[in-house]
Amino acid sequence: MKQALRGALLTFAADPYHTEFAESVVYSKDALVVMEEGRFTAVGPATEGLAALAADVPVRELPADHLMLPGFIDAHVHYPQMEIIAAHGKQLIDWLNNYTFIAEQGFADKAHADRVAQLFLQEQLRHGVTSSCVFCTVFPESVDALFEAAQPLGMRLMAGKVCMDRNAPAGLLDTAQRAYDESAELIARWHGRERFEYVLTPRFAPTSSEAQLELVGALAAEHPDLLIQSHISENLREVAWVKQLFPWAKSYAEVYAKYGLLRPRAIYGHGIHLDEAELDLFHETGASLAHCPTSNFFLGSGYLNVRYAKEPRRPVPVGLATDLGAGTSFSMLQTMNEAYKAAHLNGSDLPAQHAFYLATRGSAEALGVADKIGSVAPGYEADLTVMNLRSTPLIDFRMDFAKDLDEQLFIQMIMGDERAIAATYVAGRCVKEWA
Repeated sequence: MKQALRGALLTFAADPYHTEFAESVVYSKDALVVMEEGRFTAVGPATEGLAALAADVPVRELPADHLMLPGFIDAHVHYPQMEIIAAHGKQLIDWLNNYTFIAEQGFADKAHADRVAQLFLQEQLRHGVTSSCVFCTVFPESVDALFEAAQPLGMRLMAGKVCMDRNAPAGLLDTAQRAYDESAELIARWHGRERFEYVLTPRFAPTSSEAQLELVGALAAEHPDLLIQSHISENLREVAWVKQLFPWAKSYAEVYAKYGLLRPRAIYGHGIHLDEAELDLFHETGASLAHCPTSNFFLGSGYLNVRYAKEPRRPVPVGLATDLGAGTSFSMLQTMNEAYKAAHLNGSDLPAQHAFYLATRGSAEALGVADKIGSVAPGYEADLTVMNLRSTPLIDFRMDFAKDLDEQLFIQMIMGDERAIAATYVAGRCVKEWA
């Protein structure tokens, strides 16, 4: 069914880090967004759009102080870690051993995986997240549970089974061959079905033997367009561990490069401690980073310098991510809040419109799906987040003093949370609504 929304709209046509602001940001106080069969079919000034619209097409007018945005895209998240959000007092390696690896063993039980997957997706939609790149567990059933839960929702979802054959509890280990075989079976079962993509998912270099990395790399070579996700340079102790485990490698990034795991559509969480040569390697291979500031602060890992990673001389694509469950919130607004603090600690800045870009088109570019999602434009899949810019009494009061759009958006990313999400549209269908 054809339908239309009328109201204020913010979207992005290009990367504001590398493009003139006027060419990268598209904002209209009074836009008409037309959706049909899961896609945007027309986007433009409301007066022009209404004149061209058939009289029988329903038009919903948004309340004042509401804003349409592309659906938020979470570029790196662990759905099995929901039960350990807010686990106290550990840095990365100890946190994995004392919390993560214990929780993930429960996902051998399909019923448990089903329950968590359903809640995970509902929470994403409640927070305006319409698409994400997700780590499951070593158990194939955990992948099935997530995709099965997403089917009735129509979400564009990217996910994969963790490959891990060492340095973890025996109950969570596969083998090099099993990782290859089970991943291949999951690719055949889910990749390209509806709006789903399978993602090759070695957890990180320390938990994969060289034999496993070689076979995951072989599977990647067999599927050159497949997404790859993992972790890199999150924690200094982790970086030192990689040097011990792979003494032949000049750097952490070189480990992945040797096995063909740095390429376009390969996205790595964190990258806080990458050196210049490693960033050059990311740029040369087309690999991307997922910026996970809430997780980085919570575990005391450090803070990624996004502006330096995106240096024009060797830009690396960067998406924004919650990284639950070391990340502490499903909210992309709260994630922007932490990203702003990370920028300041790096002696930089994160303007509001750059932050909203990272959470939408920026994540889409980092994941290699910017031709499908991340923008509100004709032909794109119709995923939308509608934000109430006066969602709480304090925000309502603060907005009375906002001078311009930049300040209005900055107020949202510092003070806002899921209460600001008035509605979430997935493939043109309103799946969550509160206002």
